[in-house]
Amino acid sequence: VQLQASGGGLVQVGGSLRLSCVVSGLNFRSYTMGWFRQAPGKERERVAAMNWSGESIEYIDSVKGRFTISRDNAKNTVFLQMNSLKPEDTAVYYCGADQFESAVVAGPTYDYDYWGQGTLVTVSS
Repeated sequence: VQLQASGGGLVQVGGSLRLSCVVSGLNFRSYTMGWFRQAPGKERERVAAMNWSGESIEYIDSVKGRFTISRDNAKNTVFLQMNSLKPEDTAVYYCGADQFESAVVAGPTYDYDYWGQGTLVTVSS
């Protein structure tokens, strides 16, 4: 199983980035997908998650209205559109895949089944 995240980079405050995560080696259409981030000195947090059908979506409060998670099951890809970026969004962003729909709303210590390698997002002020 491979999850290949890309799309990170350096952006100014208020800018936008679109992250992509291409998945192979599993039945993507049946998996919950999530985006996570970890800033230096902080714990990893789940930013957004979506179930297999896209009918169940959750975001952390700090990104609601700015970030949008989406998926293309035909291309085995999950996206994270990030708008109105803030310095506090600076982190390494990871995608994760989990076999259970409950992973969309699972607690902060829940560990997804599979992880990508991470892509760095830096927001400069």
